[in-house]
Amino acid sequence: VQVLLKLWRNGFSLDDGELRSYSDPTNAQFLESVKRGEIPLELQRLVHGGQVNLDMEDHQEQEYVKPRLRFKAFSGEGQKLGSLTPEIVSTPSSPEEEEKSILNAPVLIDDSMPATKIQIRLADGSRLIQRFNQTHRIKHIRDFIIQSRPAFATTDFVLVTTFPNKELTDESLTLQEADILNTVILQQLK
Repeated sequence: VQVLLKLWRNGFSLDDGELRSYSDPTNAQFLESVKRGEIPLELQRLVHGGQVNLDMEDHQEQEYVKPRLRFKAFSGEGQKLGSLTPEIVSTPSSPEEEEKSILNAPVLIDDSMPATKIQIRLADGSRLIQRFNQTHRIKHIRDFIIQSRPAFATTDFVLVTTFPNKELTDESLTLQEADILNTVILQQLK
C-alpha cells in the first residue's frame, strides 16, 4: 500500500485526508514511530501485515489547506432508472385502499373485451389502481376518481400523463386512442 505523509505547519495529513494535530497524543505516537523508521501500528492494521511504502512531503512553511476533491469517473454498474411508459406497480398502498376503491367505485368491465390497468396518483398523495376496458373513456377515469374520493367532486383538477407530461384535455377519447394503456395518470389540482 502506498501512503503519502504530508507535514504541515499546524499538523500532518495522510493521503489528502483531514489535518491531524501534532499535539494529539495518538498523532504524536504515530510520528514517533515514523521518526524511528518503523511503520506505525495504525498503518500495519490498515494493510493486515502487507507491505507499506511511506512517502513524505515537507510543507512545514505552509498552513494546511484542504485539498479539492478530484473528479472520479463513476466506476459502478448502471441501473435503468425508468422507461418511456412507467410500469404499473401492482401492489396498492394498502390492501384496504384497493378494496375500498373497488367497493366504493365499481367500474363495469366487459371481460370479453381487452382490458388494461391504470394507476392513478392523486393530488393528496394516495393512489388508486383500477382495471378498465380499453374502450373506456378518459371521462370514466375522472368519474372513477370522484366516486372513489368524493372530496374531489367539488375540486377542479386535470389528468396528466407521466413522462412525457401531457394534459388529457379531450375526455371523450378512449384509453386506447389516448395511448394510456397500462400507464400511470397523475391528478393535478388547478
